[in-house]
Amino acid sequence: MQIRETTSNAGLLDPREQHLRIPSHHPGLSLFLRYLPSSTSIAARGIVLYVHGATFPSALSIAHRFDGHSWRDALCAAGFHVWGLDFLGYGHSDRYPEMDRPADAPEPLCRAEDGSRQIEAAVRAICQRHGVARISIIAHSWGTIATGRFAARCPDMVDRLVFFGAIARRNDSGDTPRYPAWRAVTLYEQWQRFTAEVPHGEAPVLSRRHFDDWGERYLDSDPHSRRMQPAGVRTPGGPWYNIDRALHGDLEYDPVGVQAPVAIIRGEWDSLCTDADAAWLMRELRSSPVRRDVKIGRATHLMHLEAGRYALYREAESFLAGGDLPPHETC
Repeated sequence: MQIRETTSNAGLLDPREQHLRIPSHHPGLSLFLRYLPSSTSIAARGIVLYVHGATFPSALSIAHRFDGHSWRDALCAAGFHVWGLDFLGYGHSDRYPEMDRPADAPEPLCRAEDGSRQIEAAVRAICQRHGVARISIIAHSWGTIATGRFAARCPDMVDRLVFFGAIARRNDSGDTPRYPAWRAVTLYEQWQRFTAEVPHGEAPVLSRRHFDDWGERYLDSDPHSRRMQPAGVRTPGGPWYNIDRALHGDLEYDPVGVQAPVAIIRGEWDSLCTDADAAWLMRELRSSPVRRDVKIGRATHLMHLEAGRYALYREAESFLAGGDLPPHETC
């Protein structure tokens, strides 16, 4: 696989950050990867790839700095090499050609199988870069579906998995609506998503100041965002479709096929990863030698952007460090 370092107009989020472009399985479309090496003098503890969810890319999630500090910074300080992938249609990866056309195409873009193939391309490139056979993955929301599909297909390439805000299979009633090829998500819609799960009377978990700063960078992630009325970021429709299908009984991966240790981390108020959802995943992930279910108080589906994010950082870091299997048992 050809790996090309680039000084694209994406801009560096850190002086030590490196940008790479690799080919995807779609002819002519390339994927964007950002890499930040471990910032400690001790031996690296591992290599981690971050896989984002349905609406915003790596720069706005693991690499976004609140008051000067990001989740990526915390992982690098703990001794991890950290990578971030932007799926096609997001951030600095190429856009699907269909995203420059009307959204009423017959199929939503970037569904789970497509996403899993993009993850596979990224993991192969990262393994080649570091000369290793496997890496760990942190995945959020829809990203857990695409990652689960990849992990079941390529078990030898996965060390450990952190699924936060994981999507499980439910059996909700009703029909799945038709989803467009892509849709634009406005800042108002994002604010509603970020605040809707906090119960009435509870203190906010995301400050307006932090959201306003994040929101400007969110609009910057799509060069066409400010031409829309209201301003919004184009996102592929496949992730929305996959989540809806999972809630109606069709999860596009089989958790039984996942053989790596898995941590499920969820917020107390996460409506997409409830106690029942986590219990179902814990049962179905029975091929995993280590399963951990962690609930973080006063947190929602978007806990990585909230006041409780440091609890998420610590739980993920602890799990990725391992040390929870006897020495004679390896994964």
